[in-house]
Amino acid sequence: MPHVSLFRLYSLRAVYLIIALGLALAVWPGVIHHAEPWGMAQGVVKCMLTAFSLLCIVGIRYPLQMLPVLLWEMTWKSLWLLLVALPAWRSGQMDDAIITTAFECSVAIIIPLAMPWRYVFDHYIRKTGDRWRTASAQML
Repeated sequence: MPHVSLFRLYSLRAVYLIIALGLALAVWPGVIHHAEPWGMAQGVVKCMLTAFSLLCIVGIRYPLQMLPVLLWEMTWKSLWLLLVALPAWRSGQMDDAIITTAFECSVAIIIPLAMPWRYVFDHYIRKTGDRWRTASAQML
């Protein structure tokens, strides 16, 4: 496994902290003090963002172990920008909601800048995966 520099670890911690603080300011007040029931979509979004912020807090302490959380965030935001925002922009149908969400998604550019890409490649692509069967199942 490659060595991850202390600078890179602190960069990751900064990303986790920025995300956790941003979501704490933007999402948590509405989660803690919501007066009326949420609709299905709003409830899913609020709960997912709350869970994500909690996982980012864990990432401050364990930046490498929580990398899948950042990879997920970077992936879904990139997909949304490519599959929703870009076609809307190309067709001239960008509304305020798409513009706002595109801006929020583009802030995720900090993730690939902090990501220890060699570690990700070695740990998630080159490394042998976990076995699929137990020893007793192999004997059958």
